[in-house]
Amino acid sequence: MSLEVSEKPKSAFVEHHPDECRAVGQILDRIGDKWTVMVVGALSNGPLRFNAIMREIGGVSHRMLTLTLRGLERDGLVTRTAYATIPPKVEYELTELGRSLIEPLRVLATWAIKHRPLMEQARAKYETVKNDD
Repeated sequence: MSLEVSEKPKSAFVEHHPDECRAVGQILDRIGDKWTVMVVGALSNGPLRFNAIMREIGGVSHRMLTLTLRGLERDGLVTRTAYATIPPKVEYELTELGRSLIEPLRVLATWAIKHRPLMEQARAKYETVKNDD
């Protein structure tokens, strides 16, 4: 006697309403952004001033870092503290919510480093096939 299973295999992802998917997409746009990842990494060891973040990251323009920090502050991932000193001193620091991103980003970075050679091979193979067409 055999048992038949007529259940559809479960997806690895939970099904959500389209509005929830859009909201998740917006959040992933924020936390998956190249500069966001770099800023979270830079601030993972503690608060830094703007120029220190710029030096730590390297390659980011003043404007892009400003926009990234504003977006992170708006989303509650970073706090900006201005001190009433001469010259003025401003520090940026991850909030508790921002710190909660450190481990998931570390896991993702580890995955990316491990799988980068395979992805580069796949890209090269794809380009070869496309160029032969």
